[in-house]
Order: sequence, then structure tokens, then C-alpha cells
Amino acid sequence: MAQAPMNVVVVGGSLGGLFTALVLKRLSHTVQIFERNPSPLLQHQGAGVVAGGPTQSFFQNHDRTKRAIAVTSKLRHYLDIDGKEVYREETVQKMTSWDLLYYLLRANFDGVESVYCNVPEKADGDGSGEYRYGCTVTGLKDRGSKGVQVEFEDRDGKSQSTTADLVVGADGPSSTVRKILLPDVKREYAGYVAWRGTVPESEASGEAKEAFVEKFTFYHMRGTQILAYVIPGENGALEPGKRLINWVWYCNYPEGSEELEELMTGADGKRHGVTLPVGQMRPEILEQQRAYAKEILPPQFAEIVCNTKQPFIQAITDVIAPRNSFFDGKVLLIGDAVAGFRPHTAASTSQAAYDAQLLSQWFNGEMGRQEWEARTMEYARNMQGKGVEMGDKSQFGKHPMQQTLHGMATS
Repeated sequence: MAQAPMNVVVVGGSLGGLFTALVLKRLSHTVQIFERNPSPLLQHQGAGVVAGGPTQSFFQNHDRTKRAIAVTSKLRHYLDIDGKEVYREETVQKMTSWDLLYYLLRANFDGVESVYCNVPEKADGDGSGEYRYGCTVTGLKDRGSKGVQVEFEDRDGKSQSTTADLVVGADGPSSTVRKILLPDVKREYAGYVAWRGTVPESEASGEAKEAFVEKFTFYHMRGTQILAYVIPGENGALEPGKRLINWVWYCNYPEGSEELEELMTGADGKRHGVTLPVGQMRPEILEQQRAYAKEILPPQFAEIVCNTKQPFIQAITDVIAPRNSFFDGKVLLIGDAVAGFRPHTAASTSQAAYDAQLLSQWFNGEMGRQEWEARTMEYARNMQGKGVEMGDKSQFGKHPMQQTLHGMATS
């Protein structure tokens, strides 16, 4: 039996929060998103997203704009230090971008207009959706049959509170909701970071295009891994020549080391915690990394790293909550707020889409709360464990495609 219309607060206005808010709005609920960022639109870093099965099915089922979301990668292959292919496997995958998904979801949820897509018409049976930016949640109190009291500061810095029938924490791996409910669960640095960036497909050399266009390309060396694939370009463009080549380069920096402190200290002089955003990298750090790329990477990878004007840094961390349901099911955690996967899994966005679609089934009467909790936690535990295994093998162990500067590594 479907749930009666409820007042819902979703904490977090990025992809996970929008997935959740949209499915609940479509089930006739009144949904408010509380996003702490002080601007009405989140700013993207230019990040690529591997659109796994749950992400694709979410947009097939819930996106009324019906526009294409991804570039097709037709194979995975591995290069050696000279840039020659040493292994390939025919595997079709879909590659998209954070900004395209974000604007499609905003168009569907609260009618945000953009050049990415047309705003779809509201349908009979839809609830209402409001995106409240500059709202920082500070506390949650169980009011029993009356719901959950949500305490927050609004964008003017005023303390406010509201009561919701359901609260969903979709506020990422540093989740405030999780910190309130499970203060002992913390993110732990994994010993390495991801350098990330994009270059226009049109500016790449013929050799780089041959290596990366419509392919998922990897290079492994002891203590480092780099990968690249093509994603939608400006305003979600999918036409060849208008797209972007997205790359991710994993490099080891021991916790507490001088190198890590230097890396994460931005042009503003501040030590950034998990992400060094676009525009904050100091010129001397960027030039050092470009020289390092020319020294140790295949020429195609070195080219796109060196031609990226504004890369950004993501420190790799681990976190997982022991459960995702609180206050007798009136407060839930979804996506990265439950478990922050290492990016090797390419499953962070898919986790949020998976959790949201199962939530739709629960609130549509197709499953019970216990089944939702069990299935979403099983996904979180399995994928989080796989991410740790994959990352540790890549950065601290021996990957089967690992290279030395003189060829394949030997045991």
C-alpha cells in the first residue's frame, strides 16, 4: 500500500538529494531540499561520471526531459609507458558528467531553466518541490507520532526549525545528518589523492584521440594509476568534437606528510580538507605535476594532464555507517552519506540512484522498510569493501596491468 502524502526534508542538494527528492515528489509528497551551499545553483568541478546501470535506469524511468545523457565507451584498454595498447576487452559503458545530470534533475524537481534541457510539464499526481539553499541542519529530534523536528540555520544566519514526517540525509560522505546520529563514524584518509581534470576533445592530438575517444583507457605503474574517458562537453554537448576528455590520476601522499600539506594548501593560503577546488591550485604545484607527468606517464596521458588549465584534487577517503535508518524509519541515510566509495568502483552516483529507486518502491508499497534497509546496506557494504580492495591493490599492491618505466612489473 502506498504511503499517504508526507512532508519530507531532504538534506543535501547534489545528485543524491535530487534523486531522492524527485522520486518522492513523483509519489505526491511535499519535498523540501535543504542545501547548505549559499548559492542557488551548485558549481561543478568539471567531473566525469560513469553512468552505471542504476543511474541509467533512474533517468529512463524518472527524467521527463528524455534527452540523452551519455557518451558510449565501446571498450576498456590498457597502455604501456610508450602509449602502446597492451590489453583490451570489449566492454560497453556509458560516460556522463556531473553538471548534465544536475541540471536535468533540477529541471525535473523544481523547474530550473538551463541550456541543458527543456523544463518538463508537471503531471497529475505530482507533489511539490522546493530547493532551499543556504540552509545548514544543526539538529534532529524525534517527536514520535508528530514526526522529526529539524533544526537549521537559514541563509541569513537565523536559527529555524520545521517538522517533517520523513528526513533523508543525502549530504555526502561528510554528512551532517550522519554526524548528528552517529558521531563516532568518521571519514578516514586512504593515503592517496585523485588529481582530476578535463581537456576539450577538439584540442587533443590525433594520438590522444585514438587512445581516449569512446574508450575507457588505463595506465598502471607502481604507486600510481591514471584513467581517461570522454564525457559530454559544455552544456551537455554530445557531438564529436564538442565533448571533453576527462582524466583521473591517483597519486600517493602519506598522511601527515609535507607533500600532502603542500598539495592541499590552496592559492588562498588555506589548508583544504578533502577537496582542493578548481582555481585553488598554486602554479608551482601544477608545474611540478606536469613535469612529473612527462616523466612517468604514456605520452597521450601526459598530454592531457599538461593541457588541463585548472585541475582539482580529491583526497581519497573511506567511511561507512553501520545502519541507514533511525527514529523508527523517520530518518534515513542514502548514497555517500551511508558509505563513501573509493572512485575506483565508479559506483558513487549509482549507489544514490539505487537507494532512491528502492525508496520509491518502498513508499509505493512494493516492499517494506526492512527490505529497503537490508538491500541498500548490502549494496553499501559490498561496494565499499570492493573499493578498498581495488584502491589498495592499485596504489599499494601489485595490479596485473602494472608497469615499470621499462615494461611490465615482475614479482
